Amino acid sequence: MTSILSRPVAEAPTAVVPDGALRIAMIGTRGVPASYGGFETAVEEVGKRLVERGHDITVYTRGSEHREREYLGMRVVHLPALRQKQLETLSHTGLSALHAVSRKAPDAAFVFNAANSPFVPLLRARGIPVALHMDGLEWKRSKWGARGRAYYRWAEQFGVRSADALIADAPGIADYYADQFGVPTELIRYGAPIIESAPIDGITALGLRPDGYHLVVARFEPENHVLEIVEGYRASGAAAPLVVVGSAPYAAEYTQRIHTAAAGDPRIRLLGGVFDQDLLDALYFHARTYVHGHSVGGTNPSLLRAMGAGTAVIAWDVNFNRETLDDLGWFFEDASEVERHFTDLELDREQVPTLSAAVQARAKDNFRWDDVATAYENLAGRIAAGSSVHASARRAQRVGATV
Repeated sequence: MTSILSRPVAEAPTAVVPDGALRIAMIGTRGVPASYGGFETAVEEVGKRLVERGHDITVYTRGSEHREREYLGMRVVHLPALRQKQLETLSHTGLSALHAVSRKAPDAAFVFNAANSPFVPLLRARGIPVALHMDGLEWKRSKWGARGRAYYRWAEQFGVRSADALIADAPGIADYYADQFGVPTELIRYGAPIIESAPIDGITALGLRPDGYHLVVARFEPENHVLEIVEGYRASGAAAPLVVVGSAPYAAEYTQRIHTAAAGDPRIRLLGGVFDQDLLDALYFHARTYVHGHSVGGTNPSLLRAMGAGTAVIAWDVNFNRETLDDLGWFFEDASEVERHFTDLELDREQVPTLSAAVQARAKDNFRWDDVATAYENLAGRIAAGSSVHASARRAQRVGATV
């Protein structure tokens, strides 16, 4: 771990957009209100800020209980999707792309998830420039079988060839696309919600006390290493309980292994999914440490939330996590290292508040949603003006608007 030094505040980028407001479509996520993951949070946080700056934002949404056609100033288009793991995202994105090309064309579109790259040519054929958010290394996730992983590898290649711009949310992802495909990406990370306080009612109702537990928030998938965390904690002499938030609808066997590893240890609390955002924020804020086992994503929203809450982090040792934390944390690669960290923390309590303050300062300085929105605004303006990662790209001339 590097020494903790004061770090300069990151310089905010300056917006550069063509005169007048832009019409921007956001396609490929579950949409707004954000209630699921990083993509949805980015769409909501960026979209509402772009609306405040005078832009016209349309968000394509599926499965939301919020059925109104406007949310925080964003136009919301509700379209259905096939309720099947491999086809839900693709079916909804296909319908969204068809809707977008059949109306007055937006000046730019953000398409999220490399898996949705087959629909990029449809949008560009209508004269709509597209920035494709590539997400993490999705083909490494265990939830996909051989066909799913092969599809994601193909979709990455197709997206590289077809989109006007590629968005990476972490330097490691940008390096991957430069090394594998020789193409530049736009490095646009997520913002961190800054949590300065949180009520204790929710955690006391769970039998917890402030600064009296360790927290894990993750889907139960092997690449998130929840099993190693539980096994390492169980072998440690830690007194503060381990609170695990999460589940996985498509990983019953792995989930059972976690439950088996936790069985009989009253210190380990498996809460399942927590969908009350206020309670989840309180769990982050009042935890002694946050244990982050994610290994295949880029800049992870759960990690940023812990940092923004001022909670010290024990993280899986991978370049994405080290870069996000700027090495301000403890790192592990197996259950034995988890055990060692928990045992050491029981003996040395002075490091925790120091690291807690340091990670929150980094979140405030380097992961600001206003800066993220400006980066999206700049990118939309550039591709709307004709910029493309492909020097020879020629988009079809726009036809007259249809309503």
